[in-house]
Amino acid sequence: MAKESQDERYRVQSLGRALDLLELLARAGRDGGRLTDLALGLGLSKAATYAILQTFQSRGFISAIGEGPTKRYRLGMSLARMGDLAIANIALADIAMPVLRALTREVGLTSRVAIMDDGYAVVIGRADAPGAVRFDAALGRRELPHSSAVGKAMLAALPRHQAKAIIDAVGLPRRTPHTLTTPDALRADLDRIVLRGYAVDDEEDTEGVVCIGTCVFDRTGNAVGAISITGLKQNSGGERQEQLAAILIGYADQLSRHMGGLGSSDAWALRRVA
Repeated sequence: MAKESQDERYRVQSLGRALDLLELLARAGRDGGRLTDLALGLGLSKAATYAILQTFQSRGFISAIGEGPTKRYRLGMSLARMGDLAIANIALADIAMPVLRALTREVGLTSRVAIMDDGYAVVIGRADAPGAVRFDAALGRRELPHSSAVGKAMLAALPRHQAKAIIDAVGLPRRTPHTLTTPDALRADLDRIVLRGYAVDDEEDTEGVVCIGTCVFDRTGNAVGAISITGLKQNSGGERQEQLAAILIGYADQLSRHMGGLGSSDAWALRRVA
């Protein structure tokens, strides 16, 4: 009981009421709710309720229907977008783990699955190869998109203006002497990724380490994430790189189809003709 009381002190009352408003609108369904009814349901004044509604509406979480006294509010598309992302991320992590374990067994290298979050690649699942070198790849860690294989693969799958916006925001800091640190070099590499259907981090994030990554696509044709394999340069470079990439793409095809999308190979092919 003491723990519950202590946690209570850290709750933000105004935020709680705003979330209560979303719950009211969810229960109201497609017809939405009027300001008067929503204020009554929250136990707030109409002015306070209106302020919350306007804040949510400015961010697309609530939409308004009608004018004047008949005006009604309902949930907006921003919530739908966030819900889709949440479902996709959970589904991807759940579906990916058996695939990653099978991939790791076949190639003997560590495999990972990542998503793009606020411009960074974030690993949400990993299968370590038994007895292999353990790489610094903690789950949830943000990785720079221009120096990691999963990051570059997801950048390449985006329209170029979106990829540029991410790089403009995140920058191109140097991680090793091999990191691509100019827009022109990165653009050329993204073009190569689209052509061959996979990305390579050739000692660009960590010296002596090579990663190969490719995207997982959903039913809309968008990249919902990427998978990769990681190994030491002597075990993953040279001629073996193409062999490993072909195996990786095969597993990405499986994952993409599990997500209801085209195979990874077909999705990259569509981007080559776009």
